[in-house]
Amino acid sequence: MARSSSGCVAGLTAAALAAVGLLAYQAQANVPQSLRGGPGATATPAASTAKAFRDELHPTALPGGSGTGERVVYSLDDDRVWLVGADGRVRHTFGVRPGSVDPAPGTYAVTSRSKAVVGTDGVPVEHVVRFTGVGEVAIGFSAALDGSTPVPDPAVRTGGIRESRADGEAMWMFATIGQKVVVIR
Repeated sequence: MARSSSGCVAGLTAAALAAVGLLAYQAQANVPQSLRGGPGATATPAASTAKAFRDELHPTALPGGSGTGERVVYSLDDDRVWLVGADGRVRHTFGVRPGSVDPAPGTYAVTSRSKAVVGTDGVPVEHVVRFTGVGEVAIGFSAALDGSTPVPDPAVRTGGIRESRADGEAMWMFATIGQKVVVIR
């Protein structure tokens, strides 16, 4: 009898921990940005709000004026991401599909990550890397488990910047808590 009751206790404990984790995630995602505090809570204004320099012969090349050192660079105008090593060399670049809410240009830091959750659009996602919020909307990169990158419904405020599953894995491995994220035009 002791074995079956200890199994029940273990099962109930696991269920309670999962529920607390889900509630903590939901609470964090709904806290207004101005109240969050911590690294990356507010953006450092970009040096210039003008569009960063692009190499017309190499449209996927890292734009000039996108910062220095190890960082994630996200271009709002190009819907593209670059993962840049400490030596300034691009480790990986890929196209993304932004949500309906964009972050302001500036420098942020990764504030939270989730291996797998359900996105604000109801789609199961993985490799979620959050770096800021706009109002009540958390902004971050994620990959849909079904691999989709649909055009967001403009009537629904979403901050998920969707990437392919392979690109999501690359982002997950690169962008740990505190990693610099530079958002450019």
